[in-house]
Amino acid sequence: MASMAVQLLGFFLGLLGFTGTVVATVLPHWRSTAYVGSNIITATTQMKGLWMECVWHSTGIYQCELYRSLLALPRDLQAARALMVLSCVTSVLASVVSVMGMKCTRFARDSLIKSPLVLSGGICFLCAGLLCLITVSWTTNDVIVEFYDPFLPSGLKYEIGLAVYLGYASACLSLAGGLVLCWSSSADRSRSPLLMQRSQPSSPPPPFNNIYPPAPLYKPPEALKGNHAPSLCSLSSNGYRLNNYV
Repeated sequence: MASMAVQLLGFFLGLLGFTGTVVATVLPHWRSTAYVGSNIITATTQMKGLWMECVWHSTGIYQCELYRSLLALPRDLQAARALMVLSCVTSVLASVVSVMGMKCTRFARDSLIKSPLVLSGGICFLCAGLLCLITVSWTTNDVIVEFYDPFLPSGLKYEIGLAVYLGYASACLSLAGGLVLCWSSSADRSRSPLLMQRSQPSSPPPPFNNIYPPAPLYKPPEALKGNHAPSLCSLSSNGYRLNNYV
């Protein structure tokens, strides 16, 4: 029962991480305008994401435009797109495999394949969390390097957006869920040999003991007790010798 609860905890942590990764991938709040130097106009805020670029006006109006050309994008943005999409796909695979391997599901119940499926799901959640963590860390490094670049104009400098912080939280949740699932799988594997040893009998029961009773001991009949051939010693004692007949 405790193992089932641990598996459910790890699965829901990974599912929360997957949801946060999808939201962070779609949102355009990866980079927001930095108000430094002479750039003190706060009537508009420019935001850049992986798929679109948006402008927020002080009146509450959003204007977004999708990136039309894929090849015209910078290489770091293309790589961030690929890594986040791969993280989402890996999380989907991890969710499906984990559901099939958990003890609360009917798939392959009482089978030895349950524990490897849970372990595979945990590893997939770990991979998804690492992919998301690499992407947001890479973006954070680029934003910080550009912000402190003295040769870059103030109007082109950006700050870290909310989607990046959401990506960090989602990566931590996915990693935590993967670790919990892997730990539960290893605990089940360590318990299974002990259960098998306890289930085996200490010594096999003797065959046919309860079906056929043991055979009685052989006793010769009374008529045959004295009916036996005389030995050589008895012949010599009666006065007969074998030399007389040779």
